[in-house]
Amino acid sequence: MAEEIRNEILDATIELFNENGLKFTMDDLAGKLHRSKKTIYVYFPDKRALLDEMVDYIFDSIKASEQEIIQDPALPLTEKLRRVLGAMPDKYRNVDFRQLYVLKDKYPKIYAHMERRLENDWEATSDLLTEGMETGVIRIISIPLFKTMMQATLEQFFQRDILVQNGISYTRALQEVVDILVDGIAVHKE
Repeated sequence: MAEEIRNEILDATIELFNENGLKFTMDDLAGKLHRSKKTIYVYFPDKRALLDEMVDYIFDSIKASEQEIIQDPALPLTEKLRRVLGAMPDKYRNVDFRQLYVLKDKYPKIYAHMERRLENDWEATSDLLTEGMETGVIRIISIPLFKTMMQATLEQFFQRDILVQNGISYTRALQEVVDILVDGIAVHKE
């Protein structure tokens, strides 16, 4: 029961973040949940803790989606790689992740936490890249360089408002980056 309420609070936080960026209040959250602020404070002592937990909640959901993709025997390796790099649970498809760049100034520790999550958990992707090189599906590449390129691009999305200024959704931008990277390393049979 406690885990369900916690997840309900986090889901509502993500919705409010999507609607208002960081400008939502705990009162807004309580109203959205139809619960008292006191209930929210039982699970999260303040907005900072709530946002910090939101980062883990989102990344954990993405990692769970990645595992589903990797375990799908029907997908060819390059398609698995494409989907893992662009993994986004359905419930987050409409979230405006372009707003995350605002975290850097207002909540630098939470932003640093988000950066750490971006840098970690690359084992599954590295395994796919290694398998692709061993089987000749992708060309021989430097995995650390590939990882750096992907991370640097995502960090730029979060550090700057480039997506907002150009009217590009995070989902579309992520898919374009993934396509460029995967198409660039795939061995094309003629």
